[in-house]
Amino acid sequence: MKQLILFAAIITLLFSCTSSADKMKTENLALAKKFLLAVESKDVKTMESLLADNYIGFGPSDGDSVNKEQALKIFKDNADNLYESMKYSRYQNIAVTVKPGEEALEGDWVANWTYLTIKYKDGRGPVHVWVNAVYKFENGKIVLSRTFYNEADVLRQLGYQFSLPNQ
Repeated sequence: MKQLILFAAIITLLFSCTSSADKMKTENLALAKKFLLAVESKDVKTMESLLADNYIGFGPSDGDSVNKEQALKIFKDNADNLYESMKYSRYQNIAVTVKPGEEALEGDWVANWTYLTIKYKDGRGPVHVWVNAVYKFENGKIVLSRTFYNEADVLRQLGYQFSLPNQ
């Protein structure tokens, strides 16, 4: 009987240790999904509630970065004046915790892969693009994001042509 009680205590301890990490991942996955739904529905208020005050976003190009205020302003302007609709489909989210030792990467992250369709208010498009984004979470808020997509392909779908400069 004592062995059974000891076994039950050990199992309970093991499950309680993993369940807090699993709970954090589950919560972050839900927050990432809520953020995507806010973007898709042009819900700036919800986006604002999910971004930390010290938020910084990077991408898609090298050198692109915005803080929370800039990100919300740009998104609101695009939602009001540029995008008719945005639709995420075929998306997949994965949560991961990077252990201490990788200074810039340490913390709780959600990686997102999605297929985005954008229709424009001026009738252009639709544009279809694969988007990869990673979100770092702290205290239930997104503190950092990195977004990657093929800007040239989006422009090509909008009718732009690329040429080498005259030499």
